[in-house]
Amino acid sequence: MAHPADSLSTPPPPNAGEDGAPPSPPQRGRGKVVIVMGATGAGKSRLAVDLAAHFAGVEVVSADSMQVYRGLDILTNKVPLHEQKGVPHHLLSVIDPSVEFTCRDFRDHAVPIIQDILDHGGLPVIVGGTNFYIQALVSPFLFDDMAQDMQNCTLNDHPDDIGLTNDDAGGGYERLKEIDPIAAQRIHPNNHRKIKRYLELYATTGALPSNLFRGEAAKKWGRASNPRFDCCFLWVDADLQVLDNYVNQRVDCMMDSGLLDEVCNIYDRDAVYTQGLRQAIGVREFDEFFGLYLTGKESDKDNAASSTTMVTVHDDQLKSLLDEAVSQLKANTRRLVRRQRRRLHRLSKDFGWNLYRVDATKAFCCTTGNSWNREVVEPCVDVVKRFLSEGTACLPSTSCSDGMGERELWTQYVCEACDKRVLRGAHEWEQHKQGRGHRKRVQRLKQKKSLVTRPLVS
Repeated sequence: MAHPADSLSTPPPPNAGEDGAPPSPPQRGRGKVVIVMGATGAGKSRLAVDLAAHFAGVEVVSADSMQVYRGLDILTNKVPLHEQKGVPHHLLSVIDPSVEFTCRDFRDHAVPIIQDILDHGGLPVIVGGTNFYIQALVSPFLFDDMAQDMQNCTLNDHPDDIGLTNDDAGGGYERLKEIDPIAAQRIHPNNHRKIKRYLELYATTGALPSNLFRGEAAKKWGRASNPRFDCCFLWVDADLQVLDNYVNQRVDCMMDSGLLDEVCNIYDRDAVYTQGLRQAIGVREFDEFFGLYLTGKESDKDNAASSTTMVTVHDDQLKSLLDEAVSQLKANTRRLVRRQRRRLHRLSKDFGWNLYRVDATKAFCCTTGNSWNREVVEPCVDVVKRFLSEGTACLPSTSCSDGMGERELWTQYVCEACDKRVLRGAHEWEQHKQGRGHRKRVQRLKQKKSLVTRPLVS
């Protein structure tokens, strides 16, 4: 796949109009799309390529928020060319690593690609663990689109009056609390990118961000009841312990394959880790190690030496920092797996997505070569065949919870037992209360004193 020339900004989406407007979405029923979802390491990309052996015209569209950037091929686990087996892959390594690439950008790039595949009689297979990207394709609601039509919510005709001159991230959150305390409760104080986004929305339109999630918007958010395409959702999953073990092994393999050199090439002492490719898990974790290592190299005037010597460092402090960074990379990736699985459960339970879950646990544990085909590929092939011939695999569930009202989206809870950890919404709160760590802390505290955990919003 040809890569466009480097640019300092996000390139316009394919088939965009002269004004850069996104292409009109196709009508429902115009084409069928297979969407392969799952946590990191579950085997999504492998399944997508395997499907091409059973269906003509398969082309893969990546929905991974880090693989879309050029660089860090090992760290972001891009599918090597030889493993693509001649199957066309789109939206891999196409965006400058310093550029912010949003859900809206993904949608505006992916929709024309998908439509082009359909127009040529092919079968688009969307693959990725970035569930928000998938939602941007499927759901009729997107934050940026709602912000374009806020006449009824306008409060301020003079954006300069809000004083968006403070570059301090903490100051941005405090400013958001002043402007829209409900929106401030919705996000974490360290989510600087979304804080900036909310402030820019208010500065541009004078609209309260929280108003975007009220009324019809709240009812539409995340739903699969009116998708742009007819979708067949395949969810590749496995037991958590199996995924954890695989993640640990994969990180070790990445280290052996040159991950450290990759991260060294992108390292910058003054880097911002909240935008572009540097957001990837595995960059920030090595910051302290590279800071010390490269400082030593500069003092020795040995900058020309190959970075491959880093894997055999003998300095005890450097070795300790390296081991700690690798351990943190594994831990953070395991946390990502948990977040991704929780979101998939939520899409199914609360938003009515009809996800066909295929359990790959036996395929991971079995050493025979045919286990993957038997446990994963063959069941998915049957589902896709039925979907293409009858359309029965894509019907959204009608049993989704209606408890995700506009008020619930903006309720924030604080757990006093867990160092004032902030949970957003009743779903996160209930999941947290069921966790073993929370229950242990509560039990210990009950032995000392009576403790009441309370919501910030009544």
